[in-house]
Amino acid sequence: MHETDKPLSQFHSVRLPQEEVLDREKKGKQLKIGIIGEVDPHETRVPISPQSVELLVQNGHQILIEHNAGVASRFSSSDYSEAGAQVKNKKAEVFEADILLKVSPLTEAEISLLRGGQTLISSLHLATREVSYFRSLMSKKTTAIAFELLMDDVNEFPVLRSMCEIAGTVSMSIGSRYLSTYGQGKGILLGGITGVTPAEVVLLGAGTAAEYAARTAIGMGAVVKVFDRSIPRLRSIKHRLGQELFTSVMHPTVMKKAFETADLVISTLQRLNPESYYLVPDDMIMSMKEGSVVVDMHIDQGSSFETGRMTSPDKPIYREHGVIHYMVPNMTSLVGRTASIALSNVLMPLLMNKGRCGGIQQLILEDYGVRHGVYLYNGILTHEMIGNYFTIPFKNIDLLLAAF
Repeated sequence: MHETDKPLSQFHSVRLPQEEVLDREKKGKQLKIGIIGEVDPHETRVPISPQSVELLVQNGHQILIEHNAGVASRFSSSDYSEAGAQVKNKKAEVFEADILLKVSPLTEAEISLLRGGQTLISSLHLATREVSYFRSLMSKKTTAIAFELLMDDVNEFPVLRSMCEIAGTVSMSIGSRYLSTYGQGKGILLGGITGVTPAEVVLLGAGTAAEYAARTAIGMGAVVKVFDRSIPRLRSIKHRLGQELFTSVMHPTVMKKAFETADLVISTLQRLNPESYYLVPDDMIMSMKEGSVVVDMHIDQGSSFETGRMTSPDKPIYREHGVIHYMVPNMTSLVGRTASIALSNVLMPLLMNKGRCGGIQQLILEDYGVRHGVYLYNGILTHEMIGNYFTIPFKNIDLLLAAF
């Protein structure tokens, strides 16, 4: 099937004649895209890889990138310049672009560099936002799209899924490290060997991150137990991973017994999802063996463990009741290059589609998945949850698109 043969979305088919769409896609539109470097030294990801930049430039788009924006992901400025990007030494020069890409949300200083009416594509990190962030972007008439809210053709969240796949896999590497003698743990191998009992891993949650953590642990030879409140989620992960997986609902008595024998406990639960969230009480941690390890994947939303408190990559662990706690947020930044390529795989097609559509407004109109990611449109809040949480008036984006 050719690109122009694909069925149109509801808005596409109702509002635009097919001939007009074909004509516009043929002509396309040059985009001026800016890639902003990260201020946070612990954020190692970059939103677009040099390989994606090369494709965008070949399709007639102009790319501006801040000097050393990709260095933490092991992409040099020369990698980007050789791909066709214009490397800028000053951050303000990148803000001349119409579309701005950044992994973490803009800082207040960066928001002040916005000239107004631009499109921002970045993460939202809602749990750490203040109302001033949204007010500042609104004053600049910004159209803002959140990585976390983008949807694909099968109604999944591609960025979130990719990051969860990475975090789940990485969490097992972290757990294995801190169980070792070098990591101040019990000095055990996660999978054991012939004649030696393998380690026991307890996973809280049965979503994508838990699935990839379980895959890695099973592959290493560990015994894995998964707890979740949802029977359908437990059934799904058991079906995908096989019968050797132990699953259970979050019954306190069953969980406490699992904690007593566990060597590694990893929480994949999110406070922002109250249906799956569970707070592990202090007494469960006390029941664990000396030198065991607990890891909280979403510590930036508030810990799943009563004993949990956020740490940093500079000092990642502490002991509580003899149990090692690893509580560093943004685990995907530990493998910045892989995470950057995963991000780029989602964003590059989006930008290519935007160029073919003729601009952000048309892309939002035609693509429901992109429209789902918009939380500000021309400075107007369009996300109900944000509006209710921060008491900011919001409007339905479909009505706004009809008006503009």
